[in-house]
Amino acid sequence: MTKRPAAHRRFRAFAVQPHWSAADFTSARAFRAWMRAQLELVRPHLVPDRPNLVVLTELNGLPLVLRGAGWVTRLGTFQRGAAALVLARLPRVLPVMLRERVSPIRALQLADSSSNVRLYLDTCRDLAREYGVYLCCGSMPMPRYRRKGRRLVREPGILHNETVLLDPHGHLIGVTDKVHLTPDEGAGGVDLTPGSLEELRVFPTPVGDLGVAISLDAFRADVIERLEEQGCTVLLQPDANGAPWTALEGLPPDPANVRDQPVAWLESSWQATTTGRHIRYAVNPMVVGNLLDLTFDGQSAITGRAEDAPEARSYVLTAPRPGFLALLPWVEEGEPEHLRALGRHLAAGSGHPRENSYRTGAVYADLTLPESQLPPPSRTAHEEALAALLLGTARPLQPRSGWPLFALTALLGWRLVRSLRRER
Repeated sequence: MTKRPAAHRRFRAFAVQPHWSAADFTSARAFRAWMRAQLELVRPHLVPDRPNLVVLTELNGLPLVLRGAGWVTRLGTFQRGAAALVLARLPRVLPVMLRERVSPIRALQLADSSSNVRLYLDTCRDLAREYGVYLCCGSMPMPRYRRKGRRLVREPGILHNETVLLDPHGHLIGVTDKVHLTPDEGAGGVDLTPGSLEELRVFPTPVGDLGVAISLDAFRADVIERLEEQGCTVLLQPDANGAPWTALEGLPPDPANVRDQPVAWLESSWQATTTGRHIRYAVNPMVVGNLLDLTFDGQSAITGRAEDAPEARSYVLTAPRPGFLALLPWVEEGEPEHLRALGRHLAAGSGHPRENSYRTGAVYADLTLPESQLPPPSRTAHEEALAALLLGTARPLQPRSGWPLFALTALLGWRLVRSLRRER
């Protein structure tokens, strides 16, 4: 009797490296155009005879807080812009602060979360359908919802850095929250809620058994081990590296461990695929561009086992090595001191002629895996709510402040404006 060959999943994976600016988020139309431009980067390379997986970048929905406030871009810094938005939107922000006992920056994001979440998810759903791809939407600050009839009720005070996975019909596969937040994402920055390690799950699909480790999570052994235990074969690492790529890096838990950014990045996707048990491939897109006074840069990559990618290559400032299936070149090659100087020239506020001149593009690789043996995880109440939102059978419900709280808001807002005038 002839033995049947084992079935395999064959697919193409893409990591997209876009260039963002504050203007991309000041209107729904601008945001949709920016997101569509990223799918247009991969369109010429999509294959019709097998599934395509497209992975977008971290926090690509965060700047939607600027929507409807183009004037903020003239203030120069994200911190000034956020403070100005809190004041301008005080009637919506202050009730959230008082009712949910959260900071002004978290309240600012939660106050408009209903419309921004709908715009973000509707845009991603439409793109997944139009281009016929499995889509890792990147990530955005996402409240936690539960469904109540045709309405989605938001859990008070919660705001995760969350990735959403969609199939080619725009249906929800699952979501993942970021567990380990950077200082800029914590209470001193955009004030997000850490995710739970125990809630991390793996999603079996025709494009791999997908596990998501958002940015810093991919550097953390507890996250990688959690995904390995569940049989993850394709690691997705949406990223937004908020620093010049050729600068030095030092992050908790060991901020004294300072090294070149690209050296540090070898401890995420590349390490997970070259040393992992189940994780065979990883897709790591990185956003670039100066967002007001903030600098974002990196090199998007797809990594695998050394035997899958024997050609020796690597990030700038690191020695060539096997394991890179696809790698977007940095702006230039050259000696370390030249590259470090160029990184400073590209950064926000440098005043150099090359300021904000980053490389964009998309990289892809053809991947093969055995058929999945994993059962799909049960959906959470939050996932059921988002699935209904994507289908159009439920809509977010924004809590109303009521007249007493509205009056208190007006009074406190008036006092705040008076105090600011006195300080001047």
